[in-house]
Amino acid sequence: NIATHSPDGSIHLVAMWYGRFEGGPAFHTFGKSQKIANIRRDPSITALVETGDQYEELRGVELVGRAELVEEPDRLHSLVADVVRRYFDIADPADIPVIAEGVAKKRVGVKIHVEKIVSWDHSKLGGAY
Repeated sequence: NIATHSPDGSIHLVAMWYGRFEGGPAFHTFGKSQKIANIRRDPSITALVETGDQYEELRGVELVGRAELVEEPDRLHSLVADVVRRYFDIADPADIPVIAEGVAKKRVGVKIHVEKIVSWDHSKLGGAY
């Protein structure tokens, strides 16, 4: 999940596919999306990755930081390629750059510069709540 600040001060929260880019977490989205408009106005961003179905299985990490827009074609294609590699079932890895180039059209990448990390792991509670 990615959270940005809407123009009215409310939080705009959406689920996103993500990857790693230049050593940090990143994602891409349509250039005209609300997320990108929000980031252009205020680069504050929070990301949340979590897993688990039962209380004792819940684990997660919250990343708080600043968003950097990635619009240069070479960098954007690299970012998109990592997300494609992570989520698409590609039989031939040589196809990834071509697929990434097609996906990158009308998109903007976002690299998150993490300033604060908060994590939790309920499995460490040992059944004691």
